[in-house]
Amino acid sequence: MSEIRPFRLHVPDETLADLRDRLRRTRVLDDSPRRMPSGMNAGWLRDLVTTWSEWDWREREEWLAQFPQFLVEIDGADVHFAHLRSERSEAPTLLIMHGWPHSFALQLDAAALLPDFHVVVASLPGFAFSAPYADGPANERRFADTMHRLMTEVLGYDRYLTYGEDVSANVSDLIAASYPENVAGIVATHAHFGTPEERAASDDPEVHAFFARLDAEHGPNGSYGHVQWARPDTLAAALNDSPAGLLAWIAEKLSEWADTDDGDPASVETTISRDRILTEAMIYWVTQSIASSFRPYYEGADTPDVIPQVTVPAAVFIQRHEHDYPEALARGFYRDLRVFERLERGGHFTIAEQPRAMAERFRAFAASLDGGAASVA
Repeated sequence: MSEIRPFRLHVPDETLADLRDRLRRTRVLDDSPRRMPSGMNAGWLRDLVTTWSEWDWREREEWLAQFPQFLVEIDGADVHFAHLRSERSEAPTLLIMHGWPHSFALQLDAAALLPDFHVVVASLPGFAFSAPYADGPANERRFADTMHRLMTEVLGYDRYLTYGEDVSANVSDLIAASYPENVAGIVATHAHFGTPEERAASDDPEVHAFFARLDAEHGPNGSYGHVQWARPDTLAAALNDSPAGLLAWIAEKLSEWADTDDGDPASVETTISRDRILTEAMIYWVTQSIASSFRPYYEGADTPDVIPQVTVPAAVFIQRHEHDYPEALARGFYRDLRVFERLERGGHFTIAEQPRAMAERFRAFAASLDGGAASVA
């Protein structure tokens, strides 16, 4: 077993000085006329850039340092994770995984509300402080195997709950489907979609209506993913060199995908604070991980999207951006579905937007499993 090494972030002074210099020389363009609406505009970007250039990063570094963090080599990559142990050895264990464009840091608020759990908040290889795989693919199957090895071989948990968002939603499904002897249950806020063939074969009008809506919205809303798949290095060259560009790319998605509905991109700050938004941008900037974060988009494109049905207990909470997700779809995939609930608040970044409400749901689900989520490491 590889050695677990403590990790504490300290950004060098010269890196911060270079960042502030670049931000102060930013040239923000005015909004284009007659452009499509999005989660970013020139006024909000100017405001964010100004704040970032004057921001007390050291204070935020100290906040991050409150959460014990570590590195360990798995499958040729240094994997970064925060590990919050409960004082109760018999406490249930929970693996939390991020998606794109957020990182582990956006999920720490929810983790901190679960002192009665052993919580592992992991960074996928190629994201934040986890190194990319040295060779071979960076796809959902490999991520699932790496995360399972982290929980079992490295940390010694023989039973745990799993949770993923966005990129890691399928990873979480794969973990639950592949390792039912170790997974006590799965919590999903990005419930499984199934394959195009499975959708086409369905005779449920709600299934067809749901995917028809998503398809109708996919053109402009999915353009980011197309370029990250088709031209990842060209895009990454720009974002890795311009902190304002990186911030705009990330903050736009945080704004568009969070549960906000008043049309003002900056309204996301009522749910995801400016400090939290800038923390995400800073992590991508100092790790230069924007290029490797694109790898699942192009390397996973050729991977068959077939995941075996999940047979472990499942709790599905439908976030607002998928408000019309059909219950029948969930029941067909999660064969032991214990909870199905449509959330009144919370979007794509569910546990970051509604940490207290989701912590309560994690707690209730774990309690319903009669101790089956407990594991002593």
